[in-house]
Amino acid sequence: MKSKGIIAVIVCVVVIVFGIAIGSVYVPPGDVFRVIGHKALGTELPEHIRGATVSILWTSRVPRALLAFIAGCALSVSGAIMQSVLRNPLASSYTIGVSSGASLGACIVILYGFTIPFIGAFTLPIVGFAFGFGTIVIAIAFASRLDKRMENNTIILVGMVFSLFVNAVTTLLSALSREHLQRLIFWQMGSFSMKGWQPVYILAPLIIAGVFFILHFNRELDMMTFGEEQAKTMGVNLKRVKWILLIVSAGLTGSVIAFAGVIGFVDLVAPHIVRKLFGSNHRVVIPMSAVFGGVFMVICDLAARTIVSPGELPVGAVTAIIGAPFFAYIYFSKRGRKKGAA
Repeated sequence: MKSKGIIAVIVCVVVIVFGIAIGSVYVPPGDVFRVIGHKALGTELPEHIRGATVSILWTSRVPRALLAFIAGCALSVSGAIMQSVLRNPLASSYTIGVSSGASLGACIVILYGFTIPFIGAFTLPIVGFAFGFGTIVIAIAFASRLDKRMENNTIILVGMVFSLFVNAVTTLLSALSREHLQRLIFWQMGSFSMKGWQPVYILAPLIIAGVFFILHFNRELDMMTFGEEQAKTMGVNLKRVKWILLIVSAGLTGSVIAFAGVIGFVDLVAPHIVRKLFGSNHRVVIPMSAVFGGVFMVICDLAARTIVSPGELPVGAVTAIIGAPFFAYIYFSKRGRKKGAA
């Protein structure tokens, strides 16, 4: 198990370095380390590294790769928690309305030029986060009113209904303001371009804190995978734990959506790969999901900005191309196992 973890970390570092090195101008990995050392530690730069190379790496590629990695970490950990809490391999924050709510908030800001005083450029991410987070809180609260036991099927169905309703409102608003439709669609497909260091500084501490907070519930998560009745007999306060974990997971997803737009399927793919490789112990699943999700996102972002270079694809389109067949595989393989058991 330790050897697998070490290999995963080494792969993670290699992917991030190549995510920084590859672009319209290729920079050798050794020079990537030298530039990072120069900027972070003040070390001397070799004469062959030009100022333009330093500028490209430090102001664009390094923060972009780190932001992609952080976003992948947050989304995959959120997906792992949703799948365990709801005991559904296809569950995610998107399933129960986070992306729909965030898209509605972004739609209002983009289409109507809404701006929060003293915040300015951060209006879009803050409103997107607030609407996404608010949607899932309302959905969970509504589910708890319908079903005092907050059974998983109730939460999923209520979340899907809320998601469909909010999507319909967003579509209606978009149809009434077509001149801004292209910008809204691009935001909904996700991108890490032209973000700079600010999102990294904001997201990194939030995501790290969220992941460590979730790790405190690894015992409860392990128990919940055996079923709700078994978890109750072991002393788990199911309603309280579900509220906490679902809201923290929504917060992780909403934070990413706020700065990068809607990026799907990462939260589905990474946790399943991790469980196949490392088992179901959440003390391992949570950090390894963060690592694999970050690596997957960096690879997808690298593909998004190099496949049609010098143009760029929305990273959400790349994750969907990879994730949609994976989604179908999980769904139909699960149905096949049930039929075989019957």
